[in-house]
Amino acid sequence: MIAQIAYFDGPHSPELAAASERAGRERIMPALSADHQIRAGHRGTFVLRQPDGTQLVLVLADSPATLDHVGAVITAAPLLPSEDPALLTGPDRLERYEVVAAYDAGFRELVPA
Repeated sequence: MIAQIAYFDGPHSPELAAASERAGRERIMPALSADHQIRAGHRGTFVLRQPDGTQLVLVLADSPATLDHVGAVITAAPLLPSEDPALLTGPDRLERYEVVAAYDAGFRELVPA
């Protein structure tokens, strides 16, 4: 399993945070969930935000190819009516990591070391 972290460094205005949330909910996630290749290799997405608008998006997938395809689908998804491109900044940086261990709510190991 592979993890990708997208960093959106803050601070961000409430308008930018709202635009990001709307884009994720109404455009990006529907585009990703409609793609069979992504559905097959996607293991989870977590969107984390601090009060100042700083945001991290953690995506777990089976392979780097799935993550590459996620990026392509997001880039190709057309803007919704009334979306302001000036409020839709891309990530400040991306990092990928091999997942070497993961645990469920009962602290059972999901990914053996």
